[in-house]
Amino acid sequence: MQLAYLWFLWGLGAVAVPVLIHLLQLRRPQRVMFTNIGFIRQVQLVTVRQRKLQHLLVLLTRVLGVVALVLLFCQPFIPAKEAGGALMANEVDVLLDNSASMQVSSADAGTLLGAAVGEAREVGKSYPATMGFRLLNQGGNQLSQVAYREQLDATQINARSAGLFKLGGQGAGSGRQPLYVFSDFQKSDFQPEMMAGFGVAREVVLVPQVGKAGGNVYVDSLWLDDAFVRVRTNLGLHVRVRNGGNEAVNDCPVKVFLGERQVAAFRVSVAAGQVAASVVQVQVADEKLALGRVVTEDVPVIFDNTYYFTLQPTAAIPVLEIGAEPVAQQLYGNEPLFSYSFAKPQNVDYGRLRKANLVLVRELEWVDAGLRNALQAVVKRGGSVVVVPPAITGGRDSYQQLFKALGVGAAQWETATEPELRDVAMPSARAPFFRDVFGAQQRAVTMPRVAPVLRWGRTGEDILRMRDGESYLAEFASGAGRVYVFSAPFSPKYSDFTNHALFVPVLYRMAMLSYHNEQLPAYRLSQTALTLGLPGAAGETERTEEASIRLVKDSVTLIPTQRVQGQELRLEVPVGLQEPGFYQVQRRGQVLTTLAFNQAKRESELAAYSAEELRAMVGANQTNVRVLDGNAGGAALAKFRAEQTGQPLWRYCLVLVLLCLLAEALLLRFGGRGKVVRPAVATA
Repeated sequence: MQLAYLWFLWGLGAVAVPVLIHLLQLRRPQRVMFTNIGFIRQVQLVTVRQRKLQHLLVLLTRVLGVVALVLLFCQPFIPAKEAGGALMANEVDVLLDNSASMQVSSADAGTLLGAAVGEAREVGKSYPATMGFRLLNQGGNQLSQVAYREQLDATQINARSAGLFKLGGQGAGSGRQPLYVFSDFQKSDFQPEMMAGFGVAREVVLVPQVGKAGGNVYVDSLWLDDAFVRVRTNLGLHVRVRNGGNEAVNDCPVKVFLGERQVAAFRVSVAAGQVAASVVQVQVADEKLALGRVVTEDVPVIFDNTYYFTLQPTAAIPVLEIGAEPVAQQLYGNEPLFSYSFAKPQNVDYGRLRKANLVLVRELEWVDAGLRNALQAVVKRGGSVVVVPPAITGGRDSYQQLFKALGVGAAQWETATEPELRDVAMPSARAPFFRDVFGAQQRAVTMPRVAPVLRWGRTGEDILRMRDGESYLAEFASGAGRVYVFSAPFSPKYSDFTNHALFVPVLYRMAMLSYHNEQLPAYRLSQTALTLGLPGAAGETERTEEASIRLVKDSVTLIPTQRVQGQELRLEVPVGLQEPGFYQVQRRGQVLTTLAFNQAKRESELAAYSAEELRAMVGANQTNVRVLDGNAGGAALAKFRAEQTGQPLWRYCLVLVLLCLLAEALLLRFGGRGKVVRPAVATA
């Protein structure tokens, strides 16, 4: 046996106190008048013997109690046969997984987090009171044993506990102090190569927490049939659910809500590790942002049962045509999805041009510098410009400057005086531009005939080609936007494209591709940043104001790191944003939009490594890493601590102190009852 604190042995001097009390406990004799003193002497001898024995026993219990109390403070223990470096360290590191998956029910009782906290507390009890502790994923500050237990009790689920096992950033691979890791070791989060992050210079103990077997249905993804959300129009909402558990789930109810109104309900059966997709028809009632939820009713894993999303009705796409006379007025003007306007080159409204998503520059005789700069600004902010060249040759130099400004490159103009009409080739239905334009079976149709007047030097992505391979319509990336260039004018002498069936879908597609909705229907808490489009009505002063954007949910207000780039706002998701739900994006108290945040998908994948699999990962190279069997009331951990630090005996000393107090109380209460000898009475 060894003592952890030898200097407490000075307390053995307190043994003198009960000894002095015993020696000084003298009672004055009392004279008692009695007729026959012979009998008195006999009774007195019996009582003295009993009291003497009682006093000695009381003295013994008091001395033994004081000695046991002193040993209790000395913390005796039986040393281990092979004491490791843990006894030489003055600090213990604890890595406690508090991610969302730790809400799963434990195989014993309670949740995995509760079981892990209980075992982490036991680790603290097995070390001396002077040992320091660090909770690596909760600040990593050195704590006393009392503060360590308090912080353990205050541990809560952190939905953004991403990178728990990115140990380099938490110092878990450095130092020589022992490290205890309590986690469920999900296969979606913990990888075998992460074992190297534990290092080789310290003792590492992995304690896997085992959850109850079962299924877990959660929403894997959600998307729409159409990128354009129209008010009071049926919209196909695709909901794909996945079973992240290890058992099949049958007839799981799934409900879809828009606001507080349930709009759809269905049931799914999903095998373990498989997915199932369903399509429901929903309608947005008005032009306000719709807040939606998909609720899966599966138990007992409920932390990911609600998936939040938003539906933003599409605003009318502004289209501006600049030319001598309107050609696309009926095309765009009859469709509510577009906001069409026309302007002649000498009467261009530059305020309207700055807000346009698509600008159609059709057969202008000359492109002046002001219009050229305005068109360059359109593509720079993400808009689209369509250029239809003129047949006349007088303004070709201005078009060369325009092409150069838009990043198209130098153009080669045709010198022939009489146009030669040639056939346009049939486009491929598999081309991204013509997706969903043609039917399932593409039939041979008569294609338009055009007479090109220019070729461009820079190679773009051809949308329509001539039969001889030359490009008729090409797309060029420019800034954040697109530039579309036709090689022939729209006038009847050079093209019959405006009368062809392809004219409508091609120009519709150009306008639709010019629409950018930076806000996604839903985000994950694991994301670090997101990008939003600023309202066009916002002034430059407001857009550049520092720390003007706030994320608000109920009484929680978060100020994210933000950066404005043009009309885009980049937000870094704050660390304090840990709870799924809807968060309003506010500026000066005004709500700009609402974002939906959900749990990270990896937390819903409950497949975890067993203790045997973790031992196989460790192998023979990392002898400093030991894997224990989790749960079982912490028996494996207690046995390991006994093997490493020895068997503590302070509990037995405490029991001995209590037994001594109990024995003293019993002796004082019942020890004075001796057997009194009564004298015989003679009868006459």
